[in-house]
Amino acid sequence: MPPLPPPFIRRPQVSVLGSAEPGSDAYQLAGEAGALMASLGITVVSGCGSPATRVAAERAVAAGGTVLSIVPPDQMPPADWPATVVVPCGMGDARNLLMALAGDACIVIGGRAGTISEVCLAWLHKRPLLPLVGCGGWSDGLLENPPDERRNSPILPWGSAAELEEQLRSLGLIPPAAGSA
Repeated sequence: MPPLPPPFIRRPQVSVLGSAEPGSDAYQLAGEAGALMASLGITVVSGCGSPATRVAAERAVAAGGTVLSIVPPDQMPPADWPATVVVPCGMGDARNLLMALAGDACIVIGGRAGTISEVCLAWLHKRPLLPLVGCGGWSDGLLENPPDERRNSPILPWGSAAELEEQLRSLGLIPPAAGSA
């Protein structure tokens, strides 16, 4: 009898939620976050609907990472869509629940009404939230103004790729740094 293959191990997944315009610091950091996660073996979950979430996906793909894109319509996007796996859900804005649940944690960048709904859904389902701070937008105040008083999940702010890496490490989504206890 041939030996059994090793068991399949699921890679961590992190959803990227939010919005930021090209040229902004938040947009630049969204791209850095995508590349960082790809380099760490984390699957990036992105709807690619805003410039920030799209650049995170583009940079992750360019770095050789895996990107799962959950898109609202019921049709596949064009072949140049920045994702390695696409799920057209045909659910419109109800897709926000899938975005919130698909990640082991959710990065929050800037944000508008759709981001707020995704954050509230992630909070209700106890997903850790990693808001970008120091760049303006709704994510700046998430630590001081969580969705409600229940403390459903940690809120771990970051303002640089290095800080994001430390927060992902603290959640156990990447192994401890070499030489650390």
